[in-house]
Amino acid sequence: LAVDAVQKANSGHPGMPMGAADFASVLWGRYLRYDPTAPDWPDRDRFVLSAGHGCMLLYGLLHIAGYELPLSELKNFRQWDSRTPGHPEFGHTVGVEATTGPLGQGVSNAVGMALSARMLAARFNGHGDFDPVVHRVFALASDGDLMEGVSGEASSVAGHLGLGNLVVLYDDNRITIEGGTDLTWSEDVTARYEAYGWQAQRVDGHDYDAVAAALESACAEKDRPSLIACRTHIAYG
Repeated sequence: LAVDAVQKANSGHPGMPMGAADFASVLWGRYLRYDPTAPDWPDRDRFVLSAGHGCMLLYGLLHIAGYELPLSELKNFRQWDSRTPGHPEFGHTVGVEATTGPLGQGVSNAVGMALSARMLAARFNGHGDFDPVVHRVFALASDGDLMEGVSGEASSVAGHLGLGNLVVLYDDNRITIEGGTDLTWSEDVTARYEAYGWQAQRVDGHDYDAVAAALESACAEKDRPSLIACRTHIAYG
């Protein structure tokens, strides 16, 4: 879907949607809690595509998951007045939780959503037979996202506050629009996130079982946000 839509539009980014499809499908198929017939369900899990340039991944997932996004809209990718613009837009496409595109911003959005959920839980949970606020926030971030200062600042706050309801899947494909990340970046990202106070894991992003095990561990973590560095190859799929 990603390749065909980008090819038809003669515009867009097919590599990231293809490379991230394996681990994203594990998340959407096994762990993300949502109801396409009730997209505004208050306690749904949130999925934020911080790497908004790879939006054909999100549109394809929404279509396959049964959201109101027909194949005709995917064929109309990046066209005037379509519901599949070149970057996700909140309020324009059903199922899109945040407007993203500027790198790093979506990570910060996800931190804010996780903090909001914690505040709601503190107010409404623990007063009856069940807790009404138990949702998690998942974000998908690229190398470019985690290079940006805005994501680092928000991630530091998330670790300080112990936002255990936040999971960031990092598409560790080691490539940017300028070339390999080694042109400008040599840090150990998982070590940086551990220093922020996060749980940090490394997995093969194309190994379904490894991704599932990492998500199990992340979802079991209550006191720390989680980073899962998914080593991938761009456009593999």
